[in-house]
Amino acid sequence: MKSWSRLPDTIARRFAVTEVLAVAVTFALVGLFRTFGGVWSLPSVERSGLLNEAADVVRMIEAAPPPMRQALAAAAATDVFQTGWYPAASRASASLDAAPRRDDESVQKTISTHVQRAAAVLRPARTGSVPPGIVYDHSKPLVPYMLAVQLNDGSWVVFSVMRRTWGIPGPDRWAIWLCFLAVSITIVTYFAARQFSKPIERLAAAVRQFGLNPQAPPIAEAGPRELQQVIKTFNSMQAQIQKFVAYRTMMLAAISHDLRTPLTRMRLRGEFIQDPEQQARLFRDVDEMQNMVDGALALFRDDAVAEETTSLDLPRVLLTIANDFADQGVDIGYIGPAHAVYQGRPFALKRAFTNLIDNAAKYGKTPEIELSCEETAFVVAIRDRGPGIPPDALDSVFRPYYRVDKSRNRSTGGVGLGLTVVQAIVQGHGGEIILKNRPGGGLEACIVLPVAGSTANACALSTDVSETPPDSRG
Repeated sequence: MKSWSRLPDTIARRFAVTEVLAVAVTFALVGLFRTFGGVWSLPSVERSGLLNEAADVVRMIEAAPPPMRQALAAAAATDVFQTGWYPAASRASASLDAAPRRDDESVQKTISTHVQRAAAVLRPARTGSVPPGIVYDHSKPLVPYMLAVQLNDGSWVVFSVMRRTWGIPGPDRWAIWLCFLAVSITIVTYFAARQFSKPIERLAAAVRQFGLNPQAPPIAEAGPRELQQVIKTFNSMQAQIQKFVAYRTMMLAAISHDLRTPLTRMRLRGEFIQDPEQQARLFRDVDEMQNMVDGALALFRDDAVAEETTSLDLPRVLLTIANDFADQGVDIGYIGPAHAVYQGRPFALKRAFTNLIDNAAKYGKTPEIELSCEETAFVVAIRDRGPGIPPDALDSVFRPYYRVDKSRNRSTGGVGLGLTVVQAIVQGHGGEIILKNRPGGGLEACIVLPVAGSTANACALSTDVSETPPDSRG
């Protein structure tokens, strides 16, 4: 037993154990059937020896002269059955000739083959009466079974079985065995599959978590050896990705930081330019480059900060942003549930929503927010009634430093990193952002934030609200 427990936990071993358990459970069910099955678990009539006894009695009575047959039949009675002989001209023979053969046809065929005579199986206890002419003590309960065998001269030998001493037929017995096998395989396979699927479900959940949170911890190596190798490979890949992203972020942040020094020197040297127009142009270019460097540093700094994933009230985050804009005199409408729990990085999400709402407030009119709970995701829609974005630029606006000249001018501020930051944050949560122009003018930004399970529980106690945040709060 100890050597078996030392064997490695592999998929092949689990399949072998499942098969062994299925066979063991089958034998256990068969044993229970034989122990508690009563008369049904006894050997079939073919194997009980009754047919051999009946065949011997039939041959003995048929070999004897007719005057002796009744006495021989009475002498052949046992504690299991009683025997009677009826001449061909008797009323009993006539009733047996006319007895229906529809019931127990297979049993009659088996008995007829075994005794090599025409046979009829009767069940007086089922029909409620004994065929006319057959001698029977009416003061006693009806016998459950009668076997009538016709001799070559047309007479009949009737065996009245007092109690059943045989079990179900062979085909029915095999059907029960197969049912036991099916039940045991179903039960054992179900529990084995559950045990095997749990590590896979944990792996799938961890992979989804890594998609939502790139800083997710490694997965615990559990389950069969093959699955542990998959988990180990995934953990190694996850560590390499995290290391690569951290190194890239650190390198780009260092480059952006180092650019501040030459920009400062350029501004100092610009002070010695005598031409005021050229000096103003140079300072404008330096300021623009400085803004780009500051924006890049902010982006890389946020990437470098490992904000923990936590539960947050998504409507409360959106209403907080709307209230902040209300303090600045910008009314932001909100439509959606009052409460909805989401697992994410609250400060990063707040920055993404703020960037989108700020764009809607700057470049559009009547901005509004709508939060809806779909089956496996939250959808945040931020709409405005501004000029919108040309259709051919809807995908390009997510590129760093890309600007739409007709609707975004440099006097309004920004260097073209706002939507890039939003896309990075949303994709870091495993979601996506979709921009589309609204009929009648305006832009709609839809952020889809998937959840691991269903949003039904998160929004179960929520009540839809439609409100405009107040201009000020006490």
